[in-house]
Amino acid sequence: MAGLAYSLGKRELNQHFNIKNAKLLSLVAVVSLVVFHTGLRYYKGGDSCEWLLTRGSYLGEEVWQPYGCMMHKYKSIEAKTCLANRRVVFLGDSRIRNLYYSFIKIINPEKAEEGIKHKDITYEHKSSSVNVDFLWYPEANNSMKDRLAPWSQKSSATPAVIVLGAATWSIKLNKGSGETLQQYKNNLTTIAVTLESMAEETQVYWVLQDPVNEEVLRDDRKMITNRQLELYNEAALEVFNGSKRSSKSKIKILAASRQAALETISKSVDGLHHPKSTQNMGGMVLMNSECNKILKPIDGSCCQEVPPPNLLQKLTAGFFLASLLVLVFLHIVGNSHHRRPSPPDVESLEEKKPATVVSPIGMKAPFQALCKMGLIMAYFYLCDRADVFMKGQKLYSHATFFIPLVYVFVLGFFYNENTKETKLLNREQTDEWKGWMQLVILIYHISGASAFIPVYMHVRVLVAAYLFQTGYGHFSFFWLKGDFGLYRVCQVLFRLNFLVVVLCMVMDRPYQFYYFVPLVTFWFVLIYGAMAVWPQILQKSVNTNNMWHLGVLAKFLILLTIIGCFAYSQGLFETVFSTWPVSKLFELNGSVHEWWFRWKLDRFAVLHGMVFAFIYLALQKRQVLMEGKGEALFSPRISNILLFISILAFFIYSFWASSCKTKTECNELHPYISVFQILAFILIRNIPGYARSVYSSFFAWFGKISLELFICQYHIWLAADTKGILVLIPGSPFINMVVSTFIFVCVAHEISTITNDLAQCVIPKDNVALLKRLGAVALCTLALLLLNKAAPP
Repeated sequence: MAGLAYSLGKRELNQHFNIKNAKLLSLVAVVSLVVFHTGLRYYKGGDSCEWLLTRGSYLGEEVWQPYGCMMHKYKSIEAKTCLANRRVVFLGDSRIRNLYYSFIKIINPEKAEEGIKHKDITYEHKSSSVNVDFLWYPEANNSMKDRLAPWSQKSSATPAVIVLGAATWSIKLNKGSGETLQQYKNNLTTIAVTLESMAEETQVYWVLQDPVNEEVLRDDRKMITNRQLELYNEAALEVFNGSKRSSKSKIKILAASRQAALETISKSVDGLHHPKSTQNMGGMVLMNSECNKILKPIDGSCCQEVPPPNLLQKLTAGFFLASLLVLVFLHIVGNSHHRRPSPPDVESLEEKKPATVVSPIGMKAPFQALCKMGLIMAYFYLCDRADVFMKGQKLYSHATFFIPLVYVFVLGFFYNENTKETKLLNREQTDEWKGWMQLVILIYHISGASAFIPVYMHVRVLVAAYLFQTGYGHFSFFWLKGDFGLYRVCQVLFRLNFLVVVLCMVMDRPYQFYYFVPLVTFWFVLIYGAMAVWPQILQKSVNTNNMWHLGVLAKFLILLTIIGCFAYSQGLFETVFSTWPVSKLFELNGSVHEWWFRWKLDRFAVLHGMVFAFIYLALQKRQVLMEGKGEALFSPRISNILLFISILAFFIYSFWASSCKTKTECNELHPYISVFQILAFILIRNIPGYARSVYSSFFAWFGKISLELFICQYHIWLAADTKGILVLIPGSPFINMVVSTFIFVCVAHEISTITNDLAQCVIPKDNVALLKRLGAVALCTLALLLLNKAAPP
């Protein structure tokens, strides 16, 4: 009875909460979030510079997480480029001097903290004409005002940036008296007038006072209490925030270091000056405030204005709008008689047989799919190109990677079902394999786990395993079916590239930016060429003459030779792939270096998959393998030996990955040893008969949309082109992760459906019609390439 009740309850739940209803719920969530964030920015302000300087949290390790935006970690050459021919001046006491040194060390990490205390310090980098000075003015008084006054005349000597702050000396010298506080406020009021005048052309920062550790202060500093510092900060905020200044010339309040100091003051040696980590964070905040708007780093979203859409983005939006108008027109004239056909399952490279005869595709079908795609692309644009949603930084810790990993695998093991077939690497098993690998890669990306070399190397094996499956799957299809027709090739290429091509236009990114799709597309074309070129050797050929096996091996050897020529001659590789118009597919930032790195890293994985498929299918044909339900793949002795070797290989690889010192060192060996880890997994998963008889339906569901998940994560789960994290629910990381993940998965599934629908509409089975469409696409592509080549940089 309990089992029957569970079954009925599950059926009832599935009727009300299925993928269709989930997508409707995600649509409602997206609309609500857009309205919420728009209202939030309208009523509470959306100045990301203010967020950077005053609002956020200290995450440790010199990492400041501003509210709603991301900080870039500046390197020396970037800082010199940004500050070239500019003068930056720091005025204040020893705390400002520490901030000065943290700023200097971004420009020159080798710079030592030297100079006489309570004196001015000058730093100049002659080659880039960067000047950064510290001027000793420990009190906000007439001396400070007199020093600032000449700069308010807008002379050539006026600094480009002024950073100032003071209070502790006033408290110390006057024993924290109330009269001194009032005098401090009066002095700031007069200084503010000068600063307001300067702020029209100069960036002016007032640094709020950091807290102190009262317990370890020297006796002569005991009067500098946190209560006193708060009173002085309140006075400064009242003066600077209360003064009437134009919206374009504001004295900026730097409070980030103060908030960070609240977390680190206990580590202060003298109770007054803070640890280097806090000081360095303050310098990086200033650098982001000054340089983000100049250098525009993709992972430095604070203090950046959103660029307007370019011509191609406008044309793409116009195309989707035109599709909507056509759909409305067709709906009005009543052209609605269509049924969705059973789409081909191009992932498995097998045609699904429809149970019943379906009517021809109506004219509305492609326009409905395009309208849905346009709506989804609008969401992509809002997430990662418009100033609507917020972005957060990644910060790796073992907990952020391993806890979600354990949770996902528990779910995967919980949802298991019996397989329809028990052959090695059957369809359900390969879907499961792709699914759990994709989920691991997603967790790896969002947690920033690439910083941890052992995890990085294991994920590298997962990427190699995807390419291994590419070689295995495509070789098996061509070997068994011998279908080299143009229709099937176009179906596969469309399925692989449709989403990426649309994103290239909507998100203004080169094709190579989505590196995995160019990689699998390149290898598919190479596999197709190797199998289709004369002589076309298929399984039916070798059945009649075993000598054809040598022909297959010869093709493998030729493919290996081509790979070797490219791998060991970077000059040849760059010459081939840097030639126009091929270069437009493989260049990133004007270079094929990224394509070279990605291709070389797993250069043998596809060939390994093809060879494995050839050997497996040959053994299967000769009935060497025992693939019946519940049967071990080999005899008990051989099975036990292979299982022992496979498990040992796992441990050896993990030990090696943990001992790697650098990624470069590991990557050199990776192409040669990753195949052993992949083969070990295949054997462990398939040798026991009971293991081949079950699969995880949870992982398999994700495996069917693994391509869309991998690509969509770039912009609607991660942010800033994978550099950060999309923030839909500010202030609640866990809820934000749940909501953004739910929407992300629903969008990926819908894009998969749209892609299959459009493939049936735009790729006809008639070769003549297909060639005409390919010709039209080629002409349009060539025209775009020529326009892009002629356009000024």
